[in-house]
Amino acid sequence: MSTRPWIVDDDLWALIEPLLPPWPERSPGPRPVSDRLCLQGILFVLHNDIAWQLLPLELGFGSGQTCWRRLDRWQKAGVFEQLHQVLLTELNAAGELDWSRACVDGSHIRAKGGPDTGPSPVDRRKTGSKHHLICDGRGTPLKVITTAANVNDVTQTLALVKGIPPVAGRSGRPRRRPDALLGDKGYDSNPNRDALRKLRILPVISRKGCPNIKGMGKLRYVVEQTFALHHFKRLAVRWERRTELHDAFVSLACSLICWRRLKKSRT
Repeated sequence: MSTRPWIVDDDLWALIEPLLPPWPERSPGPRPVSDRLCLQGILFVLHNDIAWQLLPLELGFGSGQTCWRRLDRWQKAGVFEQLHQVLLTELNAAGELDWSRACVDGSHIRAKGGPDTGPSPVDRRKTGSKHHLICDGRGTPLKVITTAANVNDVTQTLALVKGIPPVAGRSGRPRRRPDALLGDKGYDSNPNRDALRKLRILPVISRKGCPNIKGMGKLRYVVEQTFALHHFKRLAVRWERRTELHDAFVSLACSLICWRRLKKSRT
């Protein structure tokens, strides 16, 4: 990884720039900071978890308020979800997605308040949120949902599966469903198993009160690796009260993970 991971290289910018909404031609006020510099300011905050007002002006990315406004504008335009989908398509075209199985899991984070927060069952009932994640068989993040910390994993199973975007890049229809879904005992639910089978997905989910399915751990470890998502320091604690802005950071982090895997596949 670069010592300055917030710097956007030309290849990544070529994928991002077409997704950005055009700037109004007759915008009042001074000439705006370029989109590329603002994106680097947003990435600096994502990697370093600093308050927006502490973004160093000497970096040349504009003020923290400018970068925050651009984040808000791009989130409303759906830029970050589109970028994640574009990079999944690139990975699929390169044969780097494993659709034979997907894995689901959840992870708690602290939160400073706002919607989709609640008492954390793993952190002395402190206010928190929860990331529910589904990844492919190689650990590539496909979808993340943010809920209150006291929301059970099992309630998000189908939402995660149905939230996978259509991923093109191969011949035939865009892919949206894995062949099998792996989950621990927190996902034990017969109605969910029936719903997955109707979607032509084989449920491989451990049952409560029974031994774990043999070999499950060796297949599910990738989802725990994917929660390296929280190595992006801004995601380790939820500072954004607006869920949609927090989710913008989450989608951006997923995109960066996909981008690194794509670059690695090309070397």
